[in-house]
Amino acid sequence: MVARIIIGILIMIVSALMVIKTEWFFRIVGQVPWAEAHLGGGTRMFIKLLGIVLIFVSFLVVTNLWEPLLAWFFGPLFGRGGF
Repeated sequence: MVARIIIGILIMIVSALMVIKTEWFFRIVGQVPWAEAHLGGGTRMFIKLLGIVLIFVSFLVVTNLWEPLLAWFFGPLFGRGGF
């Protein structure tokens, strides 16, 4: 339980840095061809969106709400007792 919280908080911190320090991550990663072709902001927009999604996922992990969310989302595919 404590490990889940610590890992979730560390992922939140790195994800927040992805949103705040996008240029630094861009210099490390370089251009992402798919993002350059399909997103209006290119790779920088992709890094920011990825950071926001990871913040949301890490919040779900810290609060232990990711299993109910997965059960709700994928439950109809595997029956009511899905997971």
